[in-house]
Amino acid sequence: MIRLKEKYNKEIKTTLSKEFNFKNPMLIPSLEKIVISVGAGELAKDTKVLQNVADTISLIAGQKAVITKAKKSVASFKVREGFPVGVMVTLRKNNMFVFLDKLISIALPRVKDFRGLSREGFDGRGNYNFGLNEQLMFPEVEYDKILRTHGMNISIITTANSDKEAQRLLELIGIPFAKGRQNG
Repeated sequence: MIRLKEKYNKEIKTTLSKEFNFKNPMLIPSLEKIVISVGAGELAKDTKVLQNVADTISLIAGQKAVITKAKKSVASFKVREGFPVGVMVTLRKNNMFVFLDKLISIALPRVKDFRGLSREGFDGRGNYNFGLNEQLMFPEVEYDKILRTHGMNISIITTANSDKEAQRLLELIGIPFAKGRQNG
């Protein structure tokens, strides 16, 4: 079984149940999905670079990433309908736990001058978003095969009803938050 999933089922569920006094086990917050996305911006003009970004994200996530297309034309952004605008992948179940374990134990410790993730990334509904500046911290990524370094946005969607519950869930999972203000 996956290490992080086992930890959630054996330890974290009971801890959350006691801390927040959940009577019904179905109300205990859990991870629903993780979405990794990259906005193409200037990369969208070069299909070779965009495909390289998609391949890199697929390698990092362990699941095939898709190139997203614009739904509407926006003249001020010089974007037409159907124009590629980014790359994304949605991870659920085991893939989600494997990626999160790799992020916490391997990738984040490799970030230079890392002082923890900001607690400001909660959206008020129990979901957490943060960005990474480059993809080189992941062990699968080979520097020589990258055409251009890029950042990525990672969204962790939970079933928690509040930011406080979600923050505690992520702390227990092992997300390294920066020292400072607690969400309430």
